[in-house]
Amino acid sequence: MKIGVLALQGDFEEHCVCLKNLGIKALEIRLPSQLEDLDGLIIPGGESTTIGKLATDYNLLDPIRALATSAAIWGTCGGLVFLATDVGRNQPTLGLVNMVVERNAFGRQIESFEEDLTITGIPGGPFRGIFIRAPRVKRVGIGVDILCELKDGSIVAVRQGRLIATSFHPELTKDTRVHEYFLNIAAQKVNS
Repeated sequence: MKIGVLALQGDFEEHCVCLKNLGIKALEIRLPSQLEDLDGLIIPGGESTTIGKLATDYNLLDPIRALATSAAIWGTCGGLVFLATDVGRNQPTLGLVNMVVERNAFGRQIESFEEDLTITGIPGGPFRGIFIRAPRVKRVGIGVDILCELKDGSIVAVRQGRLIATSFHPELTKDTRVHEYFLNIAAQKVNS
């Protein structure tokens, strides 16, 4: 399986380590030509406006949109924002997941937190979610399934077909279940 991690900004190295621990060699993606033949792409957390600006500068927006027709894509934290159709402000996004997102929904860096999560499709008990200046999904549109909500009702994980988005950072834990979930989606080939 060929999995790429968008390596423009943010915590891409941590995702690469998680994939390596699962026996997958991750490819650091910085150029459109590197997207060829990928089964999946992870868009890591980071600053969503910076990710969008760099993706625009490197001409990655349309190639990633095209990749979404044949591969699985997962955005974490800033990557969730980058996947959204509506982020409440003018910034470059992929517009792939039909959702309205609130950036930095839980406050500043000092208000980061951890919470045990029950995530649809992730067996084995609670998953410890790490939220750092995290976004939340305010509303989902047609075709988007909610995978996880916090106790206060905040939506923090969604899936639309082969696209998933999480507000939290699974790559910062030793628990690989969300990565395994993504790899299972990536392993399902799209009918041509």
